[in-house]
Amino acid sequence: MDLCSSHILVLDDDADVLIAARVFLRRKYQRVQTVSTPAALRTVLERDVPDVVLLDLNFTHGRTDGAEGLSVLGLLLALPTPPAVIALTAYADVALAVTALKRGAADFITKPWNNAHLEGAIDTALGQRAAQHVPAMPSLISDSPAMRDIKHLIARVGPTDANVMILGENGVGKELVARAVHDASRRRDGPFLAVDMGTLPMATFESELFGHVAGAYTDARGERAGRFQAARGGSLFLDEIGNMPLAAQAKLLAALERRQVTPMGSDHAEEVDVRIISATNLNEAQLYDPAVFRADLMFRMNTIVIRVPPLRERPEDIAPLWRHYLAHYERQYRREPHRPSADAAERLRRFAWPGNVRSLRHACERAVIVGQRAEYTWDDFGLDGAPSAPAATAGAGAASAGPAPTMPAAASLELQALEREAIVTALAMAGGNISRAARLLGVSRAALYRKLERHAL
Repeated sequence: MDLCSSHILVLDDDADVLIAARVFLRRKYQRVQTVSTPAALRTVLERDVPDVVLLDLNFTHGRTDGAEGLSVLGLLLALPTPPAVIALTAYADVALAVTALKRGAADFITKPWNNAHLEGAIDTALGQRAAQHVPAMPSLISDSPAMRDIKHLIARVGPTDANVMILGENGVGKELVARAVHDASRRRDGPFLAVDMGTLPMATFESELFGHVAGAYTDARGERAGRFQAARGGSLFLDEIGNMPLAAQAKLLAALERRQVTPMGSDHAEEVDVRIISATNLNEAQLYDPAVFRADLMFRMNTIVIRVPPLRERPEDIAPLWRHYLAHYERQYRREPHRPSADAAERLRRFAWPGNVRSLRHACERAVIVGQRAEYTWDDFGLDGAPSAPAATAGAGAASAGPAPTMPAAASLELQALEREAIVTALAMAGGNISRAARLLGVSRAALYRKLERHAL
């Protein structure tokens, strides 16, 4: 689904807030709905479930404890296909924000909001919802030796507070690995907060990560907790770190070295208690290039490196994954369970999967929707025209407990060629739609535009 066609609902008891939200959001999103009471929300949910709900945490005048909003949050997340929920509050209460995040909110925004912050939070929530609305997976689904090694490594490093860097192509499941690290840690009851570093503009970088005080800049009319404060006691997942500008990397390095952050406009540093888990789809030759990534930041973040191999290198995982996703979408769309034909199953096993697990999931959803026979045929998966997989090398270099040497130039060029091929294939599958292609590849639209420019596509 194109982000602009998404259904956004705002629940707030302040009529002025609803008007401001409706006027601003309708410039980009086609379906914007506003309601002022939880009862009105329940009426809406009887007909349709929004993609994103902006949820006020206090409805009764004078209340600031957030109990009313947290109750509605529980109601929303209990739905069979829950929306992404962004908590709204006029009070920059970090404890309340952390509670909302622990209970499943995707993000939080303080009122009055900055329009760029609000739009960015909504787009991120939509992307995460599209990526994560699959059945709960208590463990990483895999039968391959490579993923078995990764599970063993997670079990060893999870209980520590060591920083973890996850490497892998788009769509291999880096965020799932990050969540598995968090769930294996002593911080599992704390928040797991994901931030797409590739989409954070430099103008708002410090505010987003470290927060700000009232008056820090023109639109900063109130205090705002940053992601480091909101993730206190839990894990902060920094995705797409390879796309950070060098100036932003310097600011992040300072926070990690001191274990402190200073909100914009403040002269008071705050201690932070978070575990850093990061991820990137850049190859290691690029990461060790000082023009792309600071070496001192790299050695801060990659105490433990987990390399997630592409799906084409672990064909043993393909059948368990398609069984999992087909069953999920059959339940979601209320379809009778079927299996792929023998021909389709073999072609799924041999397929190159340029978008990795993410493209497999989309193919399974398509098959469930369009399949009309007793078995799913190859055509049902909509994968014609894409390359077949090369000989598998499952298990090679799956996991490591430290930084790796610089990748040879030939391997770097090969990975660049594979990335270009994956982009071309995703664009073809998406009919040229950039938003859809970005979701197939598991990257933001901004990141895909940068890659298109890099590959002269």
